[in-house]
Amino acid sequence: MERIVCKFGGSSLAGTKEFQNVREIVEADPKRRVVVVSAPGKSSEEPFKVTDMLLMCAQLASAGFRYDEIFEQIAERFRKLNYELQLSLDIEELMREVNQHIASGESPESCASRGEFLSAKLMADYLGWDFVDAAELFLFSSEGELDEKETFRRIVEVISPLDRVVVPGFYGAFPDGKLTTFHRGGSDISGSLLAAALEATLCENWTDVPGLLMADPKIVENPKPIRHMTYPELRELSYMGAKVLQEDAVFPLAKAGIPLHIRSTLLPEDPGTLIAENGVQSGIITGIAVKKDFRVFTLEKMKMREDRGFLRKLLSVFESNKVAVEGTPSGIDSVSVIVSEEQISGKLDKILEEIRMYCHPQKLTTHPDLALVVVVGKGMIRTKGVAANLFTSLARADINIRMISQGSSELSILVGVENEDANRAVAALYKAFKGEENE
Repeated sequence: MERIVCKFGGSSLAGTKEFQNVREIVEADPKRRVVVVSAPGKSSEEPFKVTDMLLMCAQLASAGFRYDEIFEQIAERFRKLNYELQLSLDIEELMREVNQHIASGESPESCASRGEFLSAKLMADYLGWDFVDAAELFLFSSEGELDEKETFRRIVEVISPLDRVVVPGFYGAFPDGKLTTFHRGGSDISGSLLAAALEATLCENWTDVPGLLMADPKIVENPKPIRHMTYPELRELSYMGAKVLQEDAVFPLAKAGIPLHIRSTLLPEDPGTLIAENGVQSGIITGIAVKKDFRVFTLEKMKMREDRGFLRKLLSVFESNKVAVEGTPSGIDSVSVIVSEEQISGKLDKILEEIRMYCHPQKLTTHPDLALVVVVGKGMIRTKGVAANLFTSLARADINIRMISQGSSELSILVGVENEDANRAVAALYKAFKGEENE
């Protein structure tokens, strides 16, 4: 059976109008057979997310305080949806069950999951579709790791026989049946796992924005949308801090070769962003992202290349201190190690001492306040003058380049600049690679 899995975020389920929009979208394509929902989010009328309010109730209950006032706000929100959508659910009984769930001392994660549960119950009734509890599908080990093999088996077993189904996102269950959650944003992961297990034609992620942008709109005014991109490009941009989907949500789709389409419920006619393993080339540059607050350790040592195991000893210092290394640009007699300032907090002196002890460099320096700017594009490998354009644009903006690195796949170019120059660097590069082809 040809299926499209549709995931709707909290902003797309905030109120009655939003539920109505979802139904119009789902009914517009008969291949949309699996709907995954988040808990109702914020809107102009609703200033709080249901998940946040449920977490607050759980925290108050665990501390022995009353939470009835906050819970009543949650209940009233679902009562309003039930009434205005003219549903047949016994909403009062559902709210009593959720209240008992909180009062019985269930974990905060378990209590938070009730927002998705209620949202899915309402949506299934509104669409006239089957409801399947996420606890039946997404199975976790006792250690809290997703059991992907068993999860896929359960999804196929339970969902395949059904024609159209609504599933709450965000949560699953331990072997003993107790509820647990993915991290925040977990409904995206739920949708991806369902699409991968069911070998869906497409996974749609409906939210309040019409796809991804070439640059951060807080840095670049009205950046162009990205209409097409590949999973490797998405990974490069998300790794460098671009506000895109989480890696855990993308990996099942990339592995299964299922395209992901990011769409907006506010602008359902907008083409959004289509992500595929071997997507259409949109232009030379797909996107630009920046990540700040790195530190560079630079070691100099004559005949460093002849010192077998030098790099291994150097990296082992960071590994033993539980510090992830972002990159290691090197020269003939020098090597630099780039790490996050956050990861080395309180460890700097210890790391420096251990480097001197194990590596015996002739010179060791560190430089803080480094920002990494990445320019990503599948088209760069076949285009002459990309690096020249990059250097020229930064020079014209009076920005000093402290380091540069190009991946072996030639999918991205990484540039290190001062933190204070980071935003200007992104703006300058965007101006240089405006990406008219992304239209």
